[in-house]
Order: sequence, then structure tokens, then C-alpha cells
Amino acid sequence: MKDRNEIRKRVLKGATIIQGITNSEISCVMRNQTEKGAELKVAPDSAVSNDFQLYVPVDGVAYDCVVRWRRNDKIGVEFVGRGPKPKHHYG
Repeated sequence: MKDRNEIRKRVLKGATIIQGITNSEISCVMRNQTEKGAELKVAPDSAVSNDFQLYVPVDGVAYDCVVRWRRNDKIGVEFVGRGPKPKHHYG
């Protein structure tokens, strides 16, 4: 769980939420980030599951995420693992 005292670094990184066995992709923007998680901005009508993989091209990393909170078009996630660029992602 995210430590509320942890300093959140403001960022503006394009990212892709990859979810489910169909590997559906949802574009999003990472607004702030810590070692343990991030705040994502998504389209208001996006159907984002409670756990997914988040690929951040500028970091070259895919984070395994669990949703911790939702507010309108923002989602707070906890990083529970990480790996290389997913093979099924073309971006």
C-alpha cells in the first residue's frame, strides 16, 4: 500500500493499460509516480479492470498494477511487479 508520506514525483508520461486475456489496450497518462505506484489519467468512459499491466515506453518497463482508488478520470495504482516490454504490445 502506498505510504502517503512518500514524495510523489510529478511526471507526464504516455502509457498503455494492457488488460485481460484479450490484451485490450487503453491509452493513459501517468501524472505522478513513486517507487510503489502512480496516478493515471484515463478517458472518463474507460473500463479499466482492478488489475492490469501498465506499459510505459519512456521507461521501457511494464508494471503489474493493482487499482487502489478511482476518482472520475483518475486512477491510483500500486506497482506489484515489473518486467520488460510486453511481446504483444506494438507501441
